Amino acid sequence: MHARPPFDAAKARRLRESLGMTPAHVSYGMWAAFGLRITPETIAAWELQEETPNETELAALAGALWCSPADLLGKPRTLHEYRLVKGVALSDVALQIGMPTAQYAEVERTGTWTGNEQQAATLAAILGLSVRTHIELIGKDRKLREHLRSAAGSRWQAYVRPVHKLLPSLDRPTVERVLERLNDEFHKRSFSSLSWIDTSTETGSNSVDAGRQFLDEVGEHFWAQLEALHPGR
Repeated sequence: MHARPPFDAAKARRLRESLGMTPAHVSYGMWAAFGLRITPETIAAWELQEETPNETELAALAGALWCSPADLLGKPRTLHEYRLVKGVALSDVALQIGMPTAQYAEVERTGTWTGNEQQAATLAAILGLSVRTHIELIGKDRKLREHLRSAAGSRWQAYVRPVHKLLPSLDRPTVERVLERLNDEFHKRSFSSLSWIDTSTETGSNSVDAGRQFLDEVGEHFWAQLEALHPGR
């Protein structure tokens, strides 16, 4: 079962008040148009964040408030929630990416991507996912970090192809520039830890720590560099 969608309680309350409606009016509207018997007390509890509507209740609430379900959602966290925000049916997404509906439903349920790179790229376009959100939601962020650590600490040129394969929406020159910058920054930070420097000194030790910290945070450095090159990606 999916977790309940990320409900924006404050926005629901503002929409209701802007329409001059009380929770009782909303309750009646949900029953009259959708056949859902939701008490005014429950609607008030939703607005106070004491409870959260499920997907069916959210759709009915949106209808009663003359808005789309996406208008009542907070920041999405999963593929399922991004699809809800876009207002696209699960079967439509599956059809557009060329995946059996049951298989895509399982992807949303488990959070484990079982499609190929082209299907992943099409899914990102349909749901309007940023490059970072896309790679995280299909579970490839760990593999990306492994490539980035290696690229920063050794010959970055050898990792252009595998990184580009994980992030096909980026052009190859962008991947090259970012990996080269990561490599340069890592070596600047850890320069004094090269074998010909005594790392037993405080300066050497600090440099080693700086290099290790950079590698530990290499994913964040990668996204920061990408944002600097292509804001909004």
